[in-house]
Amino acid sequence: MVVEPKVKGFICTTAHPKGCEESVKRQIEYTKKKGTVEGPKKVLVIGSSTGYGLASRIAVTYGYGADTIGVAFERESNGKRTATAGWYNTMAFEKFAKEDGYYAKSFNGDGFSKQMKEEVIACIKEDFGQVDMIVYSMAAPRRTMEDGTTVTSVLKTVGEPFTNKTIDLRNNEIKEVTVPEANEEEIRATIQVMGGEDWKEWIRAMHDAGVIKEGAVTLAYSYIGPVVTHAIYKDGSIGQAKNHLYDTSVELTKEFADIGLKAYISVNKALVTQSSAAIPIVPLYISLLYKVMKEAGLHEGCIEQMDRLFRDKITGEVETDEEGRIRLDDYEMKDEIQKKISEIWDSVDSESIQELGDIKGYWDEFYNMFGFGYDNVDYTENVEI
Repeated sequence: MVVEPKVKGFICTTAHPKGCEESVKRQIEYTKKKGTVEGPKKVLVIGSSTGYGLASRIAVTYGYGADTIGVAFERESNGKRTATAGWYNTMAFEKFAKEDGYYAKSFNGDGFSKQMKEEVIACIKEDFGQVDMIVYSMAAPRRTMEDGTTVTSVLKTVGEPFTNKTIDLRNNEIKEVTVPEANEEEIRATIQVMGGEDWKEWIRAMHDAGVIKEGAVTLAYSYIGPVVTHAIYKDGSIGQAKNHLYDTSVELTKEFADIGLKAYISVNKALVTQSSAAIPIVPLYISLLYKVMKEAGLHEGCIEQMDRLFRDKITGEVETDEEGRIRLDDYEMKDEIQKKISEIWDSVDSESIQELGDIKGYWDEFYNMFGFGYDNVDYTENVEI
């Protein structure tokens, strides 16, 4: 069929197979140009199909020369509608990696489940023996627990509602939004979905099975951001989950000292992802951030961030802040960048957003996520979905 983008709110319900392949190809080419460095050679990426997880898988494969196992939960095509972008991304990555002589195997299913953990561990035992890096990059809205109940995360504040500017992505209109406060049950559920509980379950299961190599590294991703987003992010329900994720990193390093495991949180830059597009206030901040960072020559996308993480921050002596976190948001949080955004924030409105923000850049990246907007892909042709 001829595949066109169909956008509902902050989600695109279609994905272009050739466009997704082009996206993966460009990320691989970026990493290849930088050459390889010494690093882990057998890597498990949990949450490997889009955004930071996919970029991590590409960065370790082509930056370290690593073989990888990926875990993701994506929907294949039923013949009438397209598969998800993550499905096409994974197919494309496996194709390119195998052509270049790398082992690449992907598991599609619920990464929270005991069954998925058992299947992946069996595969590691058979094909790798042990892994020397585990990247935990799950970004799911809900989680089915062992007892069969399902918990869902919320994008809410903690303590009291918060009102600030946001952008209506349907018409690029700047307006006020009030984010309601989460109750205790919602906060607890958000921590269960987005905190470190499942990360720890993965590491425990793998440690008990003897598939983690001595001296291995495990990473999970977080975000802090500027004061303007703190009520909805750092201090909100997501922030509570990210605090739990950080605490888990500290606990993992202590608990698995017997094998010298080191667990880190990498605090990454704000980017257009399927997750961030859903958060009120954040898309407006991102459009201003992109404009300011591009003008300063400091802008990075997912692959640039992950390439820098694995090439510069993890190899050799790991560079961290006083709390032991890796700071990949270092460019974003520079005083001059944040000062400029603060000045713009107060004055930006629907009339000035095109001039003060990078709306085009925001939308370009949004469509690229789903395989659209690439100048060398013919979107008028029939493609096999």
